[in-house]
This record gives sequence, C-alpha cells and structure tokens, in this order.
Amino acid sequence: MIKKIILSISLLVSLISFAQEGTSSPYSFYGIGDVRFKGTAENRAMGGLSVLADSIHINLQNPALLSSLKLTNYSVAGTYGTTKLETESEKENARRTTFDYLAVGIPATKNLGIGVSLIPYSSVGYKVKSVSNDVNNPGETKYEGLGGINKVVTGFGYQITSKLSIGADVQYNFGKIKTTSTKKLAVELGTRETNESSASGASFNTGLAYQTKINKKITLSTAFTYSPESTLKLSNKRNIATVQFLNAGVFVIEDTDVQVDDTNLVLPSKFSFGAAIGEIRKWNVGAEVSFQNSSKLENRFNDITFNDNTNVSYENAFKYLIGGYYIPKFNSFSSYWSKVTYRAGIRYESTGLVIQDKSIRDQGVTFGLGMPVGGAFSNINLGFEFGKRGTVYYGLIRETYANITVGLSFNDKWFRKSKID
Repeated sequence: MIKKIILSISLLVSLISFAQEGTSSPYSFYGIGDVRFKGTAENRAMGGLSVLADSIHINLQNPALLSSLKLTNYSVAGTYGTTKLETESEKENARRTTFDYLAVGIPATKNLGIGVSLIPYSSVGYKVKSVSNDVNNPGETKYEGLGGINKVVTGFGYQITSKLSIGADVQYNFGKIKTTSTKKLAVELGTRETNESSASGASFNTGLAYQTKINKKITLSTAFTYSPESTLKLSNKRNIATVQFLNAGVFVIEDTDVQVDDTNLVLPSKFSFGAAIGEIRKWNVGAEVSFQNSSKLENRFNDITFNDNTNVSYENAFKYLIGGYYIPKFNSFSSYWSKVTYRAGIRYESTGLVIQDKSIRDQGVTFGLGMPVGGAFSNINLGFEFGKRGTVYYGLIRETYANITVGLSFNDKWFRKSKID
C-alpha cells in the first residue's frame, strides 16, 4: 500500500505542475469561476451519477455512502481536456491538464466510514480580446483571469440499519482569484486594472442513502443530498496602472492601489435526488436530478463587467442525468475484460448563468472503464467526456470540449493486527 501511495503522490505532483489554470472558459470570469468538480472518475463516467453504494470506491458527493466502504480507499485523479472556442466569426483551441481530487476513505467501524479529501472546486482561466472601432473610443482591451476555489473536505457516513445510511461533511473553502483588463489606446500608452480576491469560508453537505431488495437479484438504491446556503468571505484589492506597449511586452509607467471594500459571496443552497435499479456487481442504471439556488450568485466586484454592454444575471440552476454500469463477470478467472466495469451516462444542465438574457446550458455524454489492477479491489478508472456549452449566437461563445480522466483507486486493510508476533 505504501508503494501505491508513493506512486500516486508522484502522479499528483506531476499533475499539479501542469495545472496552473484549471479552465480555459471565458465563462469562468463570472462568480467564483467555472465549477469543475463533477464527482470521482467512476461517477463522472456515468454522467455524474452518485447514488450507488460502493464498498471499494469513495463517494465525494454523498457523505452517507462513506458507510459502504469495506476497505481503506486511496484515490487520486486528473483530467486532460481540449476545448474549441467559437464565436460567429472566430475559432480558437485550448488544452488543459488538471488535478481533480485527492481522497482517503476509511471504514472506522462496521457501520461508520470517514473520508478526507482535497478538491479544486472551481477555476478561473481565460484570455479574451475585445476590439472597439468606435471613432470616439478606439482601441482594444484584453481580459485575463486565473485562480480558483479549493476545498478541504472531512466527512462521515453512518449505517443506521442494513438499508438506511446518513452522512455529513464540512468543507473549508479557500483560494485566490486574479483578473486583469488591459486597454490599449490608439497611442503607445494604455491602462491596466488588476483585481485580486482572497477567499475563505466554510460550507456543509448532508446526505441520505437507502437501499432495499426488490427480489433475490434486483436492488433499488435511492439517495438524497442537501447543502445549505453558506458565505465565502473575499478580501479584495485593486490596482490601476498606466502602461506602455513595446515589442518586449507591457511595462508599467505608474500604478496606484485603489481602496475597495471586502465582500461576501453567497454559495447557494443545493439539493439532489437520485434512484437506481440493478443487480449488484453485474449492472445498474439510474437517474439523478439536482437544483441550486444560483439566483443569489453575484460577481466578486459588482462594478466589473467585460464591457459596458454586457447584461449578466443569474437564475436557479438544474441538472438532469442518466447513467449506469455493466460488469460481464466480476469474478472471472479466464477473461480479464469480463472483470472490467463498463460505464456510460448523459447529462443536461442549466448552469445558472444568464448573459444578454440567454441561459448558458451545458450538455454532454460520458463513458469509461474500471480496470482491476493488482488483485480484485484496486483499479484504474478511465473516463471520457464529450460535450458543449453556450452558443455562437447573440454575441456569445460556444465551447465544444473533450476530456479524458484518469483515476487511481487503491484499497487495503489498515490497522489490522499481525497474526505473527
């Protein structure tokens, strides 16, 4: 187990070295950025389905399912993604390699499971150029942003009866977001405005899971989660500079720190419900819906927009998804591919972001493989996701993306007594 942990840490360090910007989406300008976390590699491959109890995989969406763990689970994952950004007249491509999560789940007692995880929750990462041909205000403006919000999560799940489990987790949110707008006028001088926010705050999540037999083979699983509204405290600062544009780059001639108020950003309440039916260790298919009170979202600085014509607001968000898995024969001795878990799913969501009276929607299809390694309990989970967000019309941007996720899930017994003295 120690060798596996060392190997995973080495992978984690490699991922972090490539993961300075977790997104390339211009939509990450708004709020706390682009919310990237969609569950573990196993869940993502099923469209995000998170209602299924699993004895060898940690669940980072519903804490009640931590009670299902039978072995100590150590998980880490990263994603390589490509995105095509399109407007009505232009196209650009972007690539990113990101760290998704690092988690440990421990079955503390027969009925109690606990988990600790580090999750990069949202990311800001964009570069946008706006050109003005107005004779009264000519020039171009470049907008850039980076940073995001991370979560350290500690939770538990407790099995009250053989069918019912409850759970809760506490999340400490922290991170920094930096956005810059640089305006180049018709002359060699221009202006640059830099806004920085340091974020901190706690949030909570609760979960409920119920599982019962319909007959000897078929099991019905249901799950519910609820996250109450919480507050993210932002320590803000702003700098205004006069800059000179030369071939070697942008040079600051004079800059001034401007006093701005610290703000509180609402993290909206969210609840989800899902159900699945199937034969354990053979097949399962389920559906899940979630709703978020995103209409309370705001930008970090209420006086900042991409340009004076941008009309931005928020509405309540929702997500619908269907997913499942199939295992030909989990205990096969003759065929490795019969032991592989085959996963797939689809999802459709409204992100809650409204620009120029147009709701920004996101939809995708997913599939993946859970491949056993080193025995029956540890595995490599591969996930593939293809989707699109936004539209090329109304002056907006459409993102067409493809993601490949690699997750490592190791299992072992911890704290067991040696049989030989």
